[in-house]
Amino acid sequence: MGEKREYKKRIPGGGRKKLKPEYDAGKNLKEQMESTVTLYEEERSLQSIADALNLNPIKVRKLLITAGIYESDIAEMVQRTFDNYRETRSYKDAVLSTASSLKLSRASVTSYLPYEKSVYFPKEAPVEKISVGAERQRRYRAVRKLRTEPTEEHLWEVVLLYSGVRLKTYSGLPFTYEIRKGRNGQYTKELWIDRRENSKSLAWSSVLLALNNIKEVGAVVDRPKALGDIRGVTYIYGMFYRFGLIDMPDKVNGKMKGAGRQM
Repeated sequence: MGEKREYKKRIPGGGRKKLKPEYDAGKNLKEQMESTVTLYEEERSLQSIADALNLNPIKVRKLLITAGIYESDIAEMVQRTFDNYRETRSYKDAVLSTASSLKLSRASVTSYLPYEKSVYFPKEAPVEKISVGAERQRRYRAVRKLRTEPTEEHLWEVVLLYSGVRLKTYSGLPFTYEIRKGRNGQYTKELWIDRRENSKSLAWSSVLLALNNIKEVGAVVDRPKALGDIRGVTYIYGMFYRFGLIDMPDKVNGKMKGAGRQM
């Protein structure tokens, strides 16, 4: 028998080298997603975006769904049904069950789901985790829903999306607000107003009270107190103006310059 070879310790990561070490599928997908969102912001059709990026329209839709900004009844129904099955089943089984339940093909179901191996940005994803384009588009859609149907649910969605965004009070003072999370990881329904050095809390019940005092969405509200004798109403007034829930007298608009309704 020959001599026993000396054992060489395996070096971590020392396996077969990648044929294309510079290739990063995740990075490429993210870049595609951001390009798709940018074109979608211009209100272009899926086919138009697909032609510009040399992609299939179905992939364009899937990228927009992954970015969290594409909305349609069937997309929401597929996602909701899939999520229910996914709680107790594997990804593959959840897809098959969804297809069977909705009488769709497996390919149709997956085309309405976000990319499994990519960063998915659901509606609850914090704004710092999404691209600027996706964030702006998400705000636009949420504000549009709120103006059409000013419910507590729609208002909460918009309030979450505008956390950290610079706003202005009736007198023109800049402020931002944040919404903190409790020990259970869920958002507390309390807004913390940060203006200069001190932070003040604003109860969600106060915001809802002001919402209920709006007689007509988009109507002129002369001053904050017209929304009610509510603690922190001057901040609520600035928020509601930015959300398009109210308008303000022409004489005040100059003070609000720089805090317009761009999304």
